[in-house]
Amino acid sequence: MEKVADKKEMIPDKGKNLKPMKNIEDSRFRYTVREMGRNKSAYLMLAPYFLLFLVMTFIPVTMALPMGFTNFNMVTFPKWVGFNNFYTLLLEDEVFLISIQNTLVFAFITGPLSYASCFLLAWFINQLPGHFKTVFTFVFYAPTLSGNIYTTWQLIFSGDAYGILNAWLVNLGIINGAQQWLTDGNLIMGVVIVVQIWMALGAGFLAIRAGFQGIPAERYEAGAIEGIKSRAQELLHITIPAMGPQLLFAAVMQITASFAAGHVSLWLTAFPTTDYRAHSIMNHAHDYGAVRFEMGYASAICFILFLSMLLANWGIKKILGKYLDG
Repeated sequence: MEKVADKKEMIPDKGKNLKPMKNIEDSRFRYTVREMGRNKSAYLMLAPYFLLFLVMTFIPVTMALPMGFTNFNMVTFPKWVGFNNFYTLLLEDEVFLISIQNTLVFAFITGPLSYASCFLLAWFINQLPGHFKTVFTFVFYAPTLSGNIYTTWQLIFSGDAYGILNAWLVNLGIINGAQQWLTDGNLIMGVVIVVQIWMALGAGFLAIRAGFQGIPAERYEAGAIEGIKSRAQELLHITIPAMGPQLLFAAVMQITASFAAGHVSLWLTAFPTTDYRAHSIMNHAHDYGAVRFEMGYASAICFILFLSMLLANWGIKKILGKYLDG
């Protein structure tokens, strides 16, 4: 019996070596607070953007769902209407159905093309020597910061004989008379797509450029030892796997911009566009929110757009997720 008792005493009490979950969470919280205090200057610099993001993005998006179930005209108190707004949108609003079709066409064309143009252009710039990389990055990114973009494109696509594109095509003998690029229902969508692709060199383009710059030269040297000889092989086997986070960020930015694009047709053409040929979901939300002040109905539109963007971004993460550990 004494030997049995000795064996029991020799068995370690595993519970004594395990921290309670609450203590682990407390230690993590204290560690987070300590690190925030240590980097308080960085958080102070982030505070203005965080406040703007909270007020201008997070709160409106959070309020869109409950407001979508109300009838709210910004004057009287919101009236609860249940699923009436969503029922009307999906089953009775023919213009909204047209806007869904236009948005999908717009997103499936401009999204991949914009993403490909950002990647290829960033890759081309990365091959340039020395300071040419900085110069060309600035040259291609600067137009997205300009406030006169649409004025310039209106001059290019002007419908009279003195429009830049019309005059050029007439001089070449391609067309006989002026084309109404901004009012012809058969041409509007193509014009909006061209302008959107041209405007795609934004944050996603800069992220891909940074990704190229962040790949250590040792990887390419190791690849050369392993038998990689051409630039194409480097791109497929070294560059793309090493740029997972940047590629994912750029893809999310491009697909979000494609789904949310509405300001291009709003500022470039008439509102609404001819036969609603370039009328997007964002244009529909602008119509009911900023023109008619039917905020409940506009919130329902925005919430459906938000869900569509979430699904698209989820699909992008599934496709590019394998490169995140590269």
